[in-house]
Amino acid sequence: MNPELDKLHPYPFEKLSALKKGITQNPELDHIALSIGEPKHKAPEFVLQHLQQQLSGVSAYPLTKGIPELRQAISDWLTLRFHLPADGLNPEHHVIPVNGTREALFAFAQAVIDRNKNPLIIMPNPFYQIYEGAAYLSGAEPYYINTTAATNYLPEFDSVSDETWSRCQLLYICSPGNPTGAVINKSTLQKLIELANKHDFIIASDECYSEIYFDENNPPTGLLEAAADMGNTDYSRCVVFHSLSKRSNLPGLRSGFVAGDKEILAKFLKYRTYHGCAMPLHHQQASIKAWLDEKHVKENRALYQKKFTAVLEILEPVLDVKKPDASFYLWANVSTKARFTDETFAKNLFTEQNITVLPGSYLSRKAHGINPGSQHVRMALVASYEECIEAAKRIRQFME
Repeated sequence: MNPELDKLHPYPFEKLSALKKGITQNPELDHIALSIGEPKHKAPEFVLQHLQQQLSGVSAYPLTKGIPELRQAISDWLTLRFHLPADGLNPEHHVIPVNGTREALFAFAQAVIDRNKNPLIIMPNPFYQIYEGAAYLSGAEPYYINTTAATNYLPEFDSVSDETWSRCQLLYICSPGNPTGAVINKSTLQKLIELANKHDFIIASDECYSEIYFDENNPPTGLLEAAADMGNTDYSRCVVFHSLSKRSNLPGLRSGFVAGDKEILAKFLKYRTYHGCAMPLHHQQASIKAWLDEKHVKENRALYQKKFTAVLEILEPVLDVKKPDASFYLWANVSTKARFTDETFAKNLFTEQNITVLPGSYLSRKAHGINPGSQHVRMALVASYEECIEAAKRIRQFME
């Protein structure tokens, strides 16, 4: 067996199941899950209808590169959303459809890491655990940059030494962040691009929450946007990952894309032809419809905005929590007002109120003397509006 498998930590939800094992929750209350970031809003009906109409696509093998029409739709969306130069993206070279960002984020490290050069993969801490697993199985060592309240839950990039950057082959960033919802601004992204040029590493920007934000006039900046604005119009060393899961409430479609540096993507495409991960044709056709429509995306955002406003009005008096920059997560500090540990809070809340939240320490590692996720819990406001309000009222009762 691959010895690197022994380095993998149990997935956060395995730890959560172990924490809840043997607990009898309050039988008088229906369960409300705020633990998993799985969108529960209604999927756009016009996409589902088109998916059904294209089922004949199952009779043909799909190409790993995807159909030209999908790559064009993705290029058009990227150009419009991130204000990229007209015709700056070539769908033939700058875009690859993928089966959701999870598999692509993992596979990317396997393709780009040179394990013969003592590589580091740098990532935020807390983080999406796929980054860490991808690092170990690519033969690299993960290096964690803590995100704390002191830095507004953004990675402390200035804390990284030149020696560490020089070993870095791949930097994972997540903006808006999971679990904190923090957004990396344009100037910081441009500093990272300058560091990548100086130290010869690739930036993999996980932007799957980029379409869930609160100010319609101020959407989160993307890595390609930052690159283009500094004259890097070939997007050298920059690769972004996007998905329809959160944007369009289509997690089961497993549809996303990778875009950016064409030389890197050419090698990644070569890897993927052996990896055997082409998106089914009917999924590609349905994805075109989703990427070309913004109406359902705005409606989706409005519902999240409504839930955050109502839930925070209930919780802010009793819990150390505030609205994130973006995403659908609340990152609550449970130690400041009641001195809970994150595990104790999650366990007792489940027992008394039949609500599941995720302990923050399950999403992070001890690094530089602290575990920055400890004392926090992640709450995903993905349930219905009514369930989110009910959950907030129960949490307030629990705290009081």
